[in-house]
Amino acid sequence: MVTIIGAGLAGCEAAYQIAKNGIRVKLYEMKPKKFTPAHSNKNLAEIVCSNSFKSNLITNACGLLKEELRTLDSLLIKIADRTKVPAGQALAVDREKFAEEVTKEIRKQENIEIIEEEVGESIHLKDLIANGITIIATGPLTSDKLSKEIIELTRRRRTCLF
Repeated sequence: MVTIIGAGLAGCEAAYQIAKNGIRVKLYEMKPKKFTPAHSNKNLAEIVCSNSFKSNLITNACGLLKEELRTLDSLLIKIADRTKVPAGQALAVDREKFAEEVTKEIRKQENIEIIEEEVGESIHLKDLIANGITIIATGPLTSDKLSKEIIELTRRRRTCLF
């Protein structure tokens, strides 16, 4: 079993890739119980800034990476392609449809259990890490409580954070 904290873009893709290979995943997400000022809906993989994933041309690094992700069965790129909106050479998505579809797909996965709780409240990072492999997939929208727990953990011992 793998624990993933954060059901944004990275957390959802990691959960999907791990689960489709037959490994159980516990995916922790603080929404819909807690939102940051930037969040506006209850769905997973909510895009809060630009709706563009940059160039889709395989003649540059951004486009080539997307093509590689398509070859590797990336859930997010597959859904981005289905929910794209006109944006010239870029891959841009309808944010609402994108998040809705990602949420539906993640919820359909039998090996993924979504836990809608804030890590740092009644569930603590040190306990999750003690139970096995844990991926911390939070970014600039990490809650204050989880941020404090990450700081505490990384100050006490050497930890591999990606």
